[in-house]
Amino acid sequence: MSLRERLAERAPLFGGRDTGDHVLNPDMGPYAKAKGAPKDAAVLIPIIRDMDGAAVLLTQRTAHLSAHAGQIAFPGGKIDPEDGTPERAALREAEEEIGLASNEVQLIGNLAPYLTGSGYKIIPVVAELETRPRLKANPNEVADIFEVPLSFLMNPANHETHSRVWQGYRRYFYAMPYQERYIWGVTAGIIRSLYDTVYA
Repeated sequence: MSLRERLAERAPLFGGRDTGDHVLNPDMGPYAKAKGAPKDAAVLIPIIRDMDGAAVLLTQRTAHLSAHAGQIAFPGGKIDPEDGTPERAALREAEEEIGLASNEVQLIGNLAPYLTGSGYKIIPVVAELETRPRLKANPNEVADIFEVPLSFLMNPANHETHSRVWQGYRRYFYAMPYQERYIWGVTAGIIRSLYDTVYA
């Protein structure tokens, strides 16, 4: 069964599932720092399929950013009013950040919203790319673009639980170290959600 078929079959079962940073930290609540309604955001999970097997495109954010500098992330950001849908927001952000044209992408479905401790509700939009695209990192936001095999990310043996002290409390999060990359936090949590939805 293809990823598209698995997602179409199983995603509706998880549509109302409560997923986010608070799952590993039930004491913090779904919006630990939120003031008012959560802020809507979307990310694109681009999966390349070729003869060498599937791989997931990820970015490393630039070191000078005010938030999440240097961290591993999916292309994405806030949903602007003119976007209209999470899918359009995710595609717009992917084109702005890494030069991925929307006509190179086949959207195959969304995961359940991911709630962050900083007050965001992120819609992960899963997409397939039949060929490896020519990409260009936006130097204002992205320091590097790289691939990780889907087989590595969908292997629960690689889903580690790490912790750090944050604002005086120990907080737990998923981490998936790959070669010299440290994939953790919200990005790793969304990857875990993809695994739970499609493969678990």
